[in-house]
Amino acid sequence: MFDTAPPAAARLPALDRRSLFRAGAQGAGVLGAGALAAPLAAQANQRGFSHGIASGEPSASGVLLWTRFVAAQDTPLEWRVTDPATGRVAAAGTTTASPARDWCAKAEVSGLAPGSWYYYRFTAPGGSQSDLGRTRTLPQGPAARWRMAVFSCSNIGFGWFNAYRHAAETNAFDMVAHLGDYLYEYEFGNYPSRAQFAPGRVLTPETEIVALADYRLRHADYRRDPDLQRLTQLYPMILVWDDHESANDSWKGGAQNHQDDTEGPWPARKAAAIRAYREWLPVSDAPYKSYEIGDLATIFALDTRLLGRDEQFDFGALIGGERSPERIAQAFAAFRDGTYADPARQLLGTAQEGWLFDGLKTSRRAGKTWQVLAQQVIMGKLAAPAGLLENLPADVPDYVRRRVALGAAAAREELPLNMDAWDGYPAARDRLLAAAREADADLLVLSGDSHNGWSFDLDHAGERAGVEFAGHSVTSPGYESYLPTLPPERLARTLREANPQLAWVDTARRGYMALELTPERASSEYRFIGTIRDKTSGVAGTQRLTTLAGQRKLALG
Repeated sequence: MFDTAPPAAARLPALDRRSLFRAGAQGAGVLGAGALAAPLAAQANQRGFSHGIASGEPSASGVLLWTRFVAAQDTPLEWRVTDPATGRVAAAGTTTASPARDWCAKAEVSGLAPGSWYYYRFTAPGGSQSDLGRTRTLPQGPAARWRMAVFSCSNIGFGWFNAYRHAAETNAFDMVAHLGDYLYEYEFGNYPSRAQFAPGRVLTPETEIVALADYRLRHADYRRDPDLQRLTQLYPMILVWDDHESANDSWKGGAQNHQDDTEGPWPARKAAAIRAYREWLPVSDAPYKSYEIGDLATIFALDTRLLGRDEQFDFGALIGGERSPERIAQAFAAFRDGTYADPARQLLGTAQEGWLFDGLKTSRRAGKTWQVLAQQVIMGKLAAPAGLLENLPADVPDYVRRRVALGAAAAREELPLNMDAWDGYPAARDRLLAAAREADADLLVLSGDSHNGWSFDLDHAGERAGVEFAGHSVTSPGYESYLPTLPPERLARTLREANPQLAWVDTARRGYMALELTPERASSEYRFIGTIRDKTSGVAGTQRLTTLAGQRKLALG
């Protein structure tokens, strides 16, 4: 626990689907033509401070503050940062809530002391105030410990954000990191289905989000969650987007879940998604950024999704409707020896790649112990187990059996399971791991995206190159959703046997990672939430994995 007491929780009015849409109808008459600039359903009968507060992108001397204030016109807001021990004002200023930014307002704070907790609050002209928030600057110089709660894949329809609630109630972190899929773009009834949709949850709008107004509404929908509000009230955040903040399996030129003929040009949708994301979250416009944790670590927050990523390979498109095992094997072998290994393929893009490789060297020259990548997709090599097909229950659906069989055929030709991860960009991964080796980096990779918990020993050309902690999801389902009758222990064992880099895996539980860095070791405690179908903060189990400084090797415990 920290000495700086957490402020009181925000008070939120009750909200259900009926009141949400009633608020939208009432607001339409008030704001008229300004409705698209200021989403009406999101206001839910509220004026003033409507969606809590947040802070992000901390440095040793500053932080970015966020709030939302709904009014009839541009409104100046005063903000004040105070020392919780003395009540002294450490920084103050003004910002503006405007319909041009969906009433979201930010303040860039500077001049703070390193390694310190602060309180902050916004005040409107009439005297109304936001909730009281707490934030923290990064340490400078010697740092004995740094703790982060690490999240990914928070689909509001599948259940409650109990992982957020637990991390807030522990009051034991310095910072929060979200590795993407902070929200999901699907329409109501599609992932989750209507039958799977958690009772008490609301999705706004009910259509797939495509335009700027849609993305703003969906952000507002998520921001109303009380556990998300509490988490961001207590800790500063660093965030990176993955695909669902825009559209499923997105890349720089398109997405699996985008059709130009019915949804307009991809650049317009991508721009809308990015704009809403930057309005509604405590982030700057920088596409990638580094954070210095004293002499302990450099954290590199990356974009592996929208900036430089080339289009993913698709096994289905590669083989078409081919059913012959021999011809499928031939197609996979030709692909493996050809375009799969293309050295020109990018995941980061050349500019970000160069920035990162230089940053790894700079961090090591400065004496930092850990070089941490906060990024979206799994880096470890992961192939489908050859024996998985034989272990499938008899009643598994045909489409699952087909998918598993295709993965097994790919694995026999030394191809990976998931082409949307670093596995689909082997040359880009080789460049990164080679750069880490050249810099003598103690590389620690944090990943989201997969919905399951994984830990990998990363190697390059037979040499240890780093370790990876890939986190399980807050709510989104993993392997257990399409292999429900296969015991998770058997699946985990089969996966480990087929993948030498894989040190540990959990394929069935939701939660978050508690990451701890010290000069001697880095560890991730995978925390498993008991349920997401009801509101609770209980943890049903944990698993800790650790690597010692300089070892680049994982161990349980």
